[in-house]
Amino acid sequence: MVNVHKILNITTVLLISRCLPYPLHLGDRLILYHLARELAARGHIIDLIAFDDANTQPREGLKRFAGATHTPPDTTPYRDFFRHIHILREPKRTPINYLARWSGLRPRFAQQAQQAWSPAMWQLIARLRREHDYDIAHLFGGVQVYEYAPALGDLPAIITPYESYALYLRRNLAHASSNGLGTATPQQRLTRELRYQIARGFERFMFTPYHAAVVVSDVDRAELLTINPSLDVRVIANGVDLSLFRHDNTARQPHTLIFTGNYEYAPNVDAAQRLIHNIFPRVRAHFPNAHLWIVGNAPPPELQALESSHIQVTGRVPAIVPYLAQASVFVSPLRMGAGIKNKILEALAMGLPVVATSISVDGIAVQDGHSALIADTDDALAQAVIRVLSDADLQARLSDNGRALINARYTWTSVAAQYEALYAETIA
Repeated sequence: MVNVHKILNITTVLLISRCLPYPLHLGDRLILYHLARELAARGHIIDLIAFDDANTQPREGLKRFAGATHTPPDTTPYRDFFRHIHILREPKRTPINYLARWSGLRPRFAQQAQQAWSPAMWQLIARLRREHDYDIAHLFGGVQVYEYAPALGDLPAIITPYESYALYLRRNLAHASSNGLGTATPQQRLTRELRYQIARGFERFMFTPYHAAVVVSDVDRAELLTINPSLDVRVIANGVDLSLFRHDNTARQPHTLIFTGNYEYAPNVDAAQRLIHNIFPRVRAHFPNAHLWIVGNAPPPELQALESSHIQVTGRVPAIVPYLAQASVFVSPLRMGAGIKNKILEALAMGLPVVATSISVDGIAVQDGHSALIADTDDALAQAVIRVLSDADLQARLSDNGRALINARYTWTSVAAQYEALYAETIA
């Protein structure tokens, strides 16, 4: 029988994810959502298996998916991207579980369902493999999903861990050391170091069965290759939804700084506090009427307490675009973290001048003085913001060049094309 899908160059993908593709204010959902949308629009067929780590309650009338232990959340925002959707509750993993895998006391890759952290996931993968003729498996996540490689059998597979978690932990350790955060007890310091070494150990073996591991920045790739030089690590950066993040000539508020993020992520809290305490006062010394907007999901009480007549902490907002459209300059003083920063891509796409630390622009091909201003010390960041606020020509140049960079290199269409090419290579 003629395989019409092969003639039409249609790929059938089994997508196994550590999280759902929604909501998009959680940045790790962005690539999953937009990649699935782009691939489906090109005719590819995708079945999704995803863990749901949310605290959802059963809702009457909703179908329970095979192997699920709870009623799944509303799939309406991404329902049309997939042929089938299967949602399982994410299993709990304890430090003892990690130590057993890391040390080799337990099999590092589950060879049967009962060895897996989620036997239901293993069983579902095995069943779908029997029922469907997939061309490739694509796993999203790291420690949450890597172990299912044996369940895939001979199905070609790639894995996208997004970033190096070891890099994230290493930077956290370096930040704690360089900033005099030495009040931790010896046991706490030992625990942090052990977490880092365990992360390195997992990243040494987790990705070895896969044709390629895909990360979003060259820095993450370099970290993984330092840990295991034999890995095939590719870089495919995130994109921006240009139908949403575009500037419509809304008048910008003068002398208005903005920082955005999900404040359930500790590096964003640290950056916001640094901006409020160390950078913004220096800007206000030059511009007493300056204002600062801290925008995004779940600001903790200690951040909310810093609100004042000149500082607004919004919490989660219905749409972030109006804030980016009205601010004068985006300031990102991140000093921890890994992966690519979607907030920077979005600000550049909006034509908003960006002042950022080196870590903030990992994986983004900005040029200092051309498409953004890069600085790492508190004083240098403040001086860069003052330069932008004082120079209309500089504002215009950064705005135009930032938008041009995003249009040229950071679209979801480009991301999907790169994954299509990697799928074809892997299948071949």
